[in-house]
Amino acid sequence: MANSPELSPSSSLSPQSAANRAEAEREGKRLTEEQKKVNHLTSEKKRRDNIRSGFDGLAGIVPGMEGRARSEGVVLFGAIDYVRRLMLERRAMIETLEGNGVTVDAELKL
Repeated sequence: MANSPELSPSSSLSPQSAANRAEAEREGKRLTEEQKKVNHLTSEKKRRDNIRSGFDGLAGIVPGMEGRARSEGVVLFGAIDYVRRLMLERRAMIETLEGNGVTVDAELKL
């Protein structure tokens, strides 16, 4: 995806959780259970936000999904239907071209 951010191991940490980790590393200590919990909650929120952003992007390019209340399942099945429709249209265009005597490269037929 062009708009999907690349994640580094530390990019999923909030400033607070990154500070917790840095402090623990400086002091040579392990993270406390509370720090682990904060880090986990922060990284889970980041993961959910990234998934939601991806589904919003997908819904933005699938006709009929824009601005609708939808679940992730609705978006996925809508995307599957849309891609199948595009594949059928492409196949029909290739057949029309070949029916009119136009040679279509084999790699374009895949």
